[in-house]
Amino acid sequence: MYHILQKQVDNKLKIINDPVYGFIKIPSESIYNLIQSPYVQRLRRIKQLGLSNLVYPGAEHTRFSHSIGAMFLMTRALDGLRQKGYQITDEEYEWTLQAILLHDSGHSPFSHCLEHFFFSCHHEEVSRLIMQKLNCDQQVIEIFDNTYKKKFLHQLVSSQVDIDRLDYLTRDSFFTGVSEGVIGTDRIMNMFSVYGDELVVDQKGVYSIEKFIISRRLMYWQVYMHKTVVGADCLLRNILQRAKDLAMKDSLNIMKYPISQNLYYFLKNGVQDVDNAQALDKFIHLDDTDIWSAVKTWSCHDDKILSFLACSLMNRNIGKMYVKTTQYTDEELNGLRQHLFDKHKDQGFSFEDITRYFTTAGQMHNRAYSFNDQQINILFKDGQVKGIHQASDQLDEAFLKKEISKFYYYEI
Repeated sequence: MYHILQKQVDNKLKIINDPVYGFIKIPSESIYNLIQSPYVQRLRRIKQLGLSNLVYPGAEHTRFSHSIGAMFLMTRALDGLRQKGYQITDEEYEWTLQAILLHDSGHSPFSHCLEHFFFSCHHEEVSRLIMQKLNCDQQVIEIFDNTYKKKFLHQLVSSQVDIDRLDYLTRDSFFTGVSEGVIGTDRIMNMFSVYGDELVVDQKGVYSIEKFIISRRLMYWQVYMHKTVVGADCLLRNILQRAKDLAMKDSLNIMKYPISQNLYYFLKNGVQDVDNAQALDKFIHLDDTDIWSAVKTWSCHDDKILSFLACSLMNRNIGKMYVKTTQYTDEELNGLRQHLFDKHKDQGFSFEDITRYFTTAGQMHNRAYSFNDQQINILFKDGQVKGIHQASDQLDEAFLKKEISKFYYYEI
């Protein structure tokens, strides 16, 4: 459990200099206290884009900076809705800021790369438990869960055009240098309205929404699912899989090769249920540094497989990614693995080793819009509300429904 040291601070209305938005004022003492909590400070040690800095060297920004940026944009969005006459009480304003500040607090080290390595659930479940540990008001969790009476507050936190996405697209584009992710953040927020307790976008903002949807699709292929980033993710997961297999056989030898006890807990015990209090306590002490420290230690390990994989990641020898539009057959995969086995057989690796630790086959999906979720609705001047697929000249239903899938085979 975290031991929180109480330090008296006279002035809690601090200002943060953010490279994306400039000066960000912390709006309240309670928000300051949450930021100072170990659960939020932990996010300073988790990269927003995981291993993407192996492709984009500038992608060093963290979940912490994203959370602060999202909180800032939320103040802008809430202020804008208030100016348009929508009733948002001071308490609701505060609750919504807390919900967006803590929305990513449950992320694993390396963010989405290790999403299900520690717990079987998604990170949102862990974020909810952290809100409870921080003794947030029940209304904060209700807004986060979409059970609060004003549904549009949840939509600002989580929807298809939410504050989370507005910040991460802007921030990720800024730090990677990928200009395709640039969106009209201010324009979109200024166009937010509420109709029938649902978040909508004024008709004048339809072109900005079109750009937002297209930019998100492009960022997925160019950044989030860049083939080298996906390959690096595969390599890291294979390293941890080998370490887990050794730990379960008591062969990891942590006396000679010491690693974080919190990481070792999950290597030894496997994927846990989020209701396991001990596992949760171990998890919230983990961040990227635990993983990197272990990888660096394992690069000298006696186990040839673990040391080979760890050295490869340490030195950015990522391996190869083969991507195509049709699924790999078992015959194709076996042929590729046999070829790799022949290449490595002098090192004493078995075919089973090659299959389990040196190769990965999977699928990438890219769908920038979902009709199964709350739609992005456009409010027209005459009072009509239409889905973006009906309001847009460019993004018709067929385009928005299109899901692009690519199949990959990775080997090191």
